[in-house]
Amino acid sequence: MELVLLLLVIGGLVAVAVTAGKTGKRRELARAESEVAPVKKLAEEDVTALGVELQDLDIELAGHPLDAGANADYQRALDSYESAKVAAAALNKPEEVKHVTEILEDGRYAMACVRARVAGEPLPQRRPPCFFDPRHGMSVADVPWTPPGGAQREVPACALDAERVRAGAEPDIRKVMVGSRRVPYWQGGRAYQPYAQGYFGAFSPMDWMFMGMLFGGGFDGLGEGIGAIGEGIGDMFGGIGDGIGGMFDGFDGFDF
Repeated sequence: MELVLLLLVIGGLVAVAVTAGKTGKRRELARAESEVAPVKKLAEEDVTALGVELQDLDIELAGHPLDAGANADYQRALDSYESAKVAAAALNKPEEVKHVTEILEDGRYAMACVRARVAGEPLPQRRPPCFFDPRHGMSVADVPWTPPGGAQREVPACALDAERVRAGAEPDIRKVMVGSRRVPYWQGGRAYQPYAQGYFGAFSPMDWMFMGMLFGGGFDGLGEGIGAIGEGIGDMFGGIGDGIGGMFDGFDGFDF
């Protein structure tokens, strides 16, 4: 009888463990989907923006014959758009967005090369995208800018944002939703860091270090909150483990 009771208890514990494991996997999947969804939306918006720019470029090029170099750069820009569209649709993890934004950055540089060739100008120096919103395209200058609560730093800016900053006006900043608030993309948390790394990672290491500090600073409070939640979950499972251990201790008195 005692053996049967023990087997029943063990079977119940196994069933609970299996159910908990399945529930944990479902929660993990749901959490992964919730993390990637806003980043994927951001990437898809950037891909759409590049598509609109390509349409504008088509209008600009109407009536202008393209030489071999311009044709090659134009095809490169088109290929970048298609590749980025496929990569954005296939995103499963926030870190995968880095590949999308790398492609978009290359596509926009190819477009700048097309315009230069058609105008008979030298190919443009490759510069990072506009810091305030990478969709603005390749930056034209570095301007002094001070993030809230931070130190002044030279950041790459497009012509319009450079003009705004020099005039003391607010630049046109790319913002994302975090809860019910719209914040600059660099304050969106570490899930958005690969998004920026794809755009800026190939340029000055010091500039990328600055971007990393911005993302890190915007994430500290959230990180502490997640750490507290993790500790609470650990305590909860620790308590369950102690309870199960106590059950087995209670069987020490049985004689099998």
